Amino acid sequence: MWKKLSTIIISTLIAAAIIAYMLFRVWDDLLVALEHAIWHYLLIGTLVCLAAWWLRGFRYQAILASLGVRVSNAFSTACIFVSQTANLVVPARLGDLVRIVILSHEHQASVSQGLSSLVVERVFDIVMVALLGAVSLGFVLNVPDWFYTLIILPLAAGAVFFIALVAVGRVSSGNRYIRALLTILGQVREASLTLRSFALLSASSIAIWLLDILVCVSVVMMFQEQIPFPVVVLAIVVGNLVKAVPITPGGIGTYELALALTFSLAGVPAAEATLIAVIDHLIKNLVTLGGGIVSIYYFGGWVLDTIRTVFRKDLGGMRPGGI
Repeated sequence: MWKKLSTIIISTLIAAAIIAYMLFRVWDDLLVALEHAIWHYLLIGTLVCLAAWWLRGFRYQAILASLGVRVSNAFSTACIFVSQTANLVVPARLGDLVRIVILSHEHQASVSQGLSSLVVERVFDIVMVALLGAVSLGFVLNVPDWFYTLIILPLAAGAVFFIALVAVGRVSSGNRYIRALLTILGQVREASLTLRSFALLSASSIAIWLLDILVCVSVVMMFQEQIPFPVVVLAIVVGNLVKAVPITPGGIGTYELALALTFSLAGVPAAEATLIAVIDHLIKNLVTLGGGIVSIYYFGGWVLDTIRTVFRKDLGGMRPGGI
């Protein structure tokens, strides 16, 4: 138990230390920037963020439907809200496992269906945000070499993954663990590799990320900065690809650092770059937290026990639908 608690404490302290350092080094300039902020853009950014969440729910609903699990948009959106809220607390994105339990509890979905839905969502998220980053690189000058590596790697990994999905359909095994893995990969292929599903998931994923970028654009306008749109796109892409490595809960600290660094490299003053990065992530995390609280009431209090179970990594009893 102490080992698990220390993991949360250490990762949270890392996040807090990064944010504190970023704010402390430009504190006086931050106060000046806040005095001149146009606050109605904060409301616009929040509304855009809520629209992105609705679209995430729509995409997840489509993924589940392709796996034979029929849910409403309200259910799918609430499902994501709860898991992402848990990710703000528990390390290593273990909060995603909450969705498997919810799907099993509410719709008797199997573990493999829950895992497959997560894999499909994550793959399209990472590949499509990297694709947007690759496009933005053509419009941004003097980009550090590691930006190219950060963006090209997930694109290459995504290509390999989709090729493997095509090939795995011809593989069979008598080993139950390999058979379970093949079952999941088969479901992922079914949910993502038909022409209709691939087009729908690609288009919706790009739209989701464009809305995510527009949240940041709203924050940029809030501080009256003139930052080219491709630079904002690149910052969001870099921030989210860095955030995909679960060093801190919810990527807090690492996301802000990546955004601020990208803006600073584009010539944005350090104070404004820091504020934009911090407030952009704050909007997104507060909307997540608010939606998570509402969604817990939507499902019922048993979800809180589920989050505790996931934290203990005790996933027994969550599979009435089997593998």
